Amino acid sequence: MSGLKKLLYKKKYIQIPLKKMITNHMELNATINGVAGRFILDTGASNSCVGIDKIEFFKLDAKESDTKAAGAGATDMETQQSENNNLEIGKWKNKNFSLVLFDLVHVNKALTLHEAEEVHGIIGADILQKGKAVIDYNKNVLYLKKIKKQD
Repeated sequence: MSGLKKLLYKKKYIQIPLKKMITNHMELNATINGVAGRFILDTGASNSCVGIDKIEFFKLDAKESDTKAAGAGATDMETQQSENNNLEIGKWKNKNFSLVLFDLVHVNKALTLHEAEEVHGIIGADILQKGKAVIDYNKNVLYLKKIKKQD
């Protein structure tokens, strides 16, 4: 076991495999409200999000939002908000997870232009901060610290 891995296991971190996409993005699997999906890991995204077309797919309770989203070449996009969701990334769990919902067509179009598969959403800095994330780019692994007991 490598030194980093051993140290993080002692500190109650959970190891999550990442897959390097053809676009050099890091992809991971996550489950929202019991439904599995594919996500890009984006350290520059302030919030985690899913495509607005996936509200029913992930069993989300969506509410209107005044916030505008921007990213990946698109700006001023309408958003919705979904709160109190269950998120699982590997064995890491968050039982009170909020999501931003917006149109990810521009993201998926860019991916498919490079012959990469579409994604359901993006895991952003909100989760990386909550999980005190450590990313091992050499080994394609994300480590998230186990959240203390949740209600």
